[in-house]
Amino acid sequence: MKVIEIIKETKKPLFTFELIPPLKGYTIDGIFDSAKTLMKYSPSYINITNHQNEVVYQENEDGSIVRKTVRKRPGTIGIAAALQYKFGIPTVPHLICGGLSDLEIENMLVDLNFLQIENVFALRGDPPVGERKFIACKDGYLHSSQMVEQIKNMNEGKYLDSTLKNPVKTNFCIGVAGYPEKHLESPNMESDIANLKKKQDAGAEYIVTQLFYSNDAYFNFVDRCREAGITIPIIPGIKPLRTKRQLTMVPTTFAVDIPFELSDKVNHAKDKNEINEIGVWWATKQVKELIDRGVPGVHFYTIGSVKSVSKIVENCY
Repeated sequence: MKVIEIIKETKKPLFTFELIPPLKGYTIDGIFDSAKTLMKYSPSYINITNHQNEVVYQENEDGSIVRKTVRKRPGTIGIAAALQYKFGIPTVPHLICGGLSDLEIENMLVDLNFLQIENVFALRGDPPVGERKFIACKDGYLHSSQMVEQIKNMNEGKYLDSTLKNPVKTNFCIGVAGYPEKHLESPNMESDIANLKKKQDAGAEYIVTQLFYSNDAYFNFVDRCREAGITIPIIPGIKPLRTKRQLTMVPTTFAVDIPFELSDKVNHAKDKNEINEIGVWWATKQVKELIDRGVPGVHFYTIGSVKSVSKIVENCY
């Protein structure tokens, strides 16, 4: 079932979450365990993240250094298919521009169509590890709106090879990301919202936001989106704080503010358990207010936080 259909047909706010593929060489068991823990709360769908190649330098026995390209977390499509068929729930694999050509993206979409996966989440992706600037690969995309347009074209039966005769039309529902406190690379919020409008115009059907810790940031963002002509659903993204280190890591990584009340309580916590409790308490407050204000659903970033997310869902749903 398509995400946009789920949003329209479900009368109560959705509960959704995303999982990260394991490192190469490890099993899918951890993914299954995390999903099983949260299945009892009846999630509407599960997102699976995607990660581009990384460049590493390895030393040979003779002392020479060789530069290699590796992918440490493959398996997005396989995990999406495995979860969908094991738990009978729609999955939403992420597709990223980073490291992929338009033909590679098309081939991934063909695979997803064969697997009867109807939903995709289109992202530009972060720059490679160690790089400060995102650079599109040869025949790749610099902006996720370009990928959205390609997916929409395939839904209309338009493939890169224009000589194909009567190619099958795909049937993907396309989700995209939004940034309540703007993308860290955007010069201002106006530019960021204009880019988000391009994603909608290209074919995006719903938005999931980057994490935030002040609900005012989300509500103001939604208002500005509506003023700019963005009409598709905007689902808030939530991730509970779990460690004191995240007070500095989260703002620098995601360009989001952490309210003083939250940071002050974390700074005065006596141990990790208390910090976890504070994170759950704060996120619970956020989610309750969001639900009371009529959001279409809440999407949880569960990396390292499955137990915390379970508590929050129990408190709010």
